[in-house]
Amino acid sequence: MYVVSSVEELQDLNPFIIIGCGGGGEKFANFEGVESVGFVDDNPLKQGKLFCGHHVSSELLDLIKETDANSVAIMLPIGAEGSALKYAVQAINEGKNVVTSFRSLPISENTSLLKFAKQKNVLIKEISPRLDTIDKIFGVAPPNCCEILPKISYEHKSPVVYVGGTSQECGKRTTTRLLGKAAVDAGMDVGVISTDEMGLEKPADINFRAGSLSVMDVASSLMGSIKYLEEEKDRDIIFVESQASLTEIGNPHPRGLSAAILIGSTPDVSVLCHRPNHPFRHPKGIFEELKAIEAIEPTKVVGLSLNLRNVSEKEGQIKIYEDKYKLPSFDVKNGGSSQLLKVIIEYLGES
Repeated sequence: MYVVSSVEELQDLNPFIIIGCGGGGEKFANFEGVESVGFVDDNPLKQGKLFCGHHVSSELLDLIKETDANSVAIMLPIGAEGSALKYAVQAINEGKNVVTSFRSLPISENTSLLKFAKQKNVLIKEISPRLDTIDKIFGVAPPNCCEILPKISYEHKSPVVYVGGTSQECGKRTTTRLLGKAAVDAGMDVGVISTDEMGLEKPADINFRAGSLSVMDVASSLMGSIKYLEEEKDRDIIFVESQASLTEIGNPHPRGLSAAILIGSTPDVSVLCHRPNHPFRHPKGIFEELKAIEAIEPTKVVGLSLNLRNVSEKEGQIKIYEDKYKLPSFDVKNGGSSQLLKVIIEYLGES
């Protein structure tokens, strides 16, 4: 079996040349009893510098000649499968054992590599996602790792507005859409990202269900969407609809999704939606959600969008919320979207 199930299996393959001077490479080098004799990285900025006690090389074949390595560990991120395959072939061809990460090179999808290793009489093993463990606990598991998007880091140039909420079904999608429409009416070139499959109404530019993605891919999907809207559409301002809530009581599952959307958006400014007297959700509250948003990202919540569907006496509610939370508050379904947009634009101008 090619799946690594214990650190002792790695110790038997010592010493290692490690490919990848990032988090994966450092973790591998720190395994108890694992010996490293050198590191390789394609990044010229890392080459020649010290990493985990060794100078980083640019060439695997050179290190194989210079060291007594028995094995090569390939610890590269998703998106580097081409480089990982190149290094694996080089190592096997030189008679070295290979350990890969499923992020670098899932062996189950590269049966020819297994045959090549057998032909050269070397071992090839994978540090897998161990989905068999999940299957044992729940009786079901994905057939493969769900994380497939490359990790990206993108600093947007257009202002980004994050629309969060204190619970599910509190008005985030409606608020995002109506803010987008108000911005279009104000003459702006607007980008709207809906992270729910129900975001089918204009002016949504991008619509996908973020909850269908691995949580590891959600932030990348948001950054990639914002990058696309800037580079392909040249938008003046971008609105991002979030999902669920960071703090809602009794609903822990989507909280990580909400956090990932917030982190991927890296918003300049945020809006918080709230539905008083929610009939089937249990929000923790406006103060708690506001503090959570501003703690996770360096953003500012500048206004409240109130869904007054379950409030019988609507008159005076806006002022009650403004007095209590010291934030401008609006009923966006009844003409408040343009006023909320004005608050956002004024804050962006000041900041």
